[in-house]
Amino acid sequence: MDRSTDRVSQINLPDFDPFYSVASWYRDYAAYCGLSDNGEKVHAVVAQLGRKKPVMRKELGAASQSDTPDSECPAPHWQRQPTRVTFDHGSGPTLTFDIRGHAADVVTDPEE
Repeated sequence: MDRSTDRVSQINLPDFDPFYSVASWYRDYAAYCGLSDNGEKVHAVVAQLGRKKPVMRKELGAASQSDTPDSECPAPHWQRQPTRVTFDHGSGPTLTFDIRGHAADVVTDPEE
């Protein structure tokens, strides 16, 4: 929503399926678990408003294809300083990424 004009616009989140995933927002970034086109793979995705391609997209593993909403992974967690996002995919390892502008780096030691 543009606060100066009160105009609402639809946003595009690549690979986002609102039934299986929840988006977590930090400033103009959205982090969520996306599904591949055929629904067999789950990806960790960070998208930035105003950009067509995601800032980061990493495969997490096979999709469970459950009939339960929000079943692929819980909402990712954001950290402010430095800007990081953590994905906790139930069947795989927890992954943390540093977000710097239009790029992302894997954090090898989350205690850093």
